[in-house]
Order: sequence, then C-alpha cells, then structure tokens
Amino acid sequence: MPRSLDGGNGAVIGRIVARRRSMPTAMARIAELVISMPSTPVELSITDLAERAGTSPATVTRFCRTLGFDGYTQFRVAIASELGRGGPDGSWRTDIGTEFGPTDSPDKVLRTLLNLHVVSLETTAASIDLAAVGRVAQAIADSRHIDLYGVGGSAVVATELQRRLHRVGLNAHAWSDTHDGLASAALQDESCVAIGISNTGQTDQTVQMLMQAGATGALTVAITHDDASWIADVADISLTTAEPVAYLRPDDMSVRHTQYLVIDLLYLLVAQQMFDQAAANLAATAVAVSAHRRPRNPAARPTLSQGA
Repeated sequence: MPRSLDGGNGAVIGRIVARRRSMPTAMARIAELVISMPSTPVELSITDLAERAGTSPATVTRFCRTLGFDGYTQFRVAIASELGRGGPDGSWRTDIGTEFGPTDSPDKVLRTLLNLHVVSLETTAASIDLAAVGRVAQAIADSRHIDLYGVGGSAVVATELQRRLHRVGLNAHAWSDTHDGLASAALQDESCVAIGISNTGQTDQTVQMLMQAGATGALTVAITHDDASWIADVADISLTTAEPVAYLRPDDMSVRHTQYLVIDLLYLLVAQQMFDQAAANLAATAVAVSAHRRPRNPAARPTLSQGA
C-alpha cells in the first residue's frame, strides 16, 4: 500500500517539485498546476482538477499514487494540512460543502439533493437568453458542419449533443482530444457552428479549439456558468447555466443537468427548424435499430431453445 507523506514543512509540494521533471507529460501538467497554485487540490474536485490540467481523473489518481498516497482524498488532506486548511473535516467542507453531514440520513440526503438540483434547473431556465438560443438553433439547422468541444465531464455532454444532432441528419462531430479538435476547427468556415462546453469557462484546451474555429469564420458558442470567463469572452454567443451549488463544487451533478437542459433545448429548437427532415431521419434511425430491441411483451421473449 502507498504510504502517506508527512504534510509538514512543505513536504508534499517539495516532493512534487523534485519529481516533476521525471513525470509523464500529463502528470507534469498537474504538478505545474499544484506548484503554481498549491491550494488548487483543496478547492477543486478530482474531476475539475483534471479538467483544469487538461487530463483525466484517472491520471490525477496515478499522480497521487506516484507521490505515495492511496488516492486524491489522502493527497488533498495532506495539502490542506500543509497549508493550514485543516484535515478531513476541511476536505469534506470543501468538496461536499455544509449542506450534507457525514451522518445525515439517506432521506435527508435525498431531499437536499432534490432541492439543489431543482434550484439549479430553475435558475438556468430563468436566466437563459432564449433569443440567443434561437439564433444558435437556426445557425445549427442551416450549417454545413457543427464542431462540439469539451474536455473531461464536458466531453460527455458534447458527445450527447453530437449524437442527437446526428440523428436528425446534421453533420456534427464532438472532440475531446485537443489536436483532433484543433485540426477540425481549422477546416471550419462561415457556414459552420462551433460549440465549446466548459462549466468553469477556464479549460484551456476547449478555449483554444473554440478560438481556432472562430478564426476560420465559424459561429462560436460557449456553454458555461461564467459569462465573464475565458470561453465566454472568445465566443460570439454565450449560453449561461446555473453556477455550481455549494456541494461537490464545481463537479456536482446538478451542473451536468443544467448543461443537459441547455442542449436539450437547443436540440428541440433545431428539430423544429428542420421539422420534415428531422422527422424523417428520426423514423429512419429508429427503424434501423428496431431489430436490436427486446419485445415489450414478456410472452414474446425467445426461449433458450429458440436461440439468441
């Protein structure tokens, strides 16, 4: 088992500095981020730290184990102690927040979660610029090509939007690899739309890809909670989601739900713009996969003797 390192006298940061040059590129980016801003692990969840460093949560875990920790929790507790920010209780308050206690009942956790998610969705719905969403939907429906950029958790949202647009017959591609995304962005023009998804709005790789698409003439769109962020600043249109609530920030699932609400709205407005084509393509794709769906009637299920 990896041993815990001494958190005093700058031991953790010192170990990172000593090992940085021998680390693989992705881990070195994490090291540089932590060295430049030692409080980052205390303030960010593992997923958001990975997004900020342009890598994956799995790589962050390997980074922690390289330093001798069992995982991210032990690493951030040591960093917190080193910075005088407290131990497990401080880590819990930073990652989980004050809404949930370690001894809360499942019923209380569920009710609190439901309220937080509903508030996030209602806040997004109340603040979103519907005129801007409509302009983006029309541009998507009329476009030659749609690029979707996202890293980490935002890549999942980008892929979901790509799948939906593809089903109604639109030429959409989702990119999470920076090199692939930049190469695709360089091929865009005024007939294209590029959408960058970043909750914080600070993910450098997503900003770079969106900037490249904008430089070639594409209409650029940001989906983020921060209208004053880097990605909002470089986009032609920014669609704002609710700011993360105080728990699991900034990677709570309510963030994903607000992003899904925005892409759902975009998808439906696009489908309205191209109703006949969308309806025909949805029917065609449904028929194409229908043979792979089990019948609803249990009596119609094949028996083992009938084969799979």
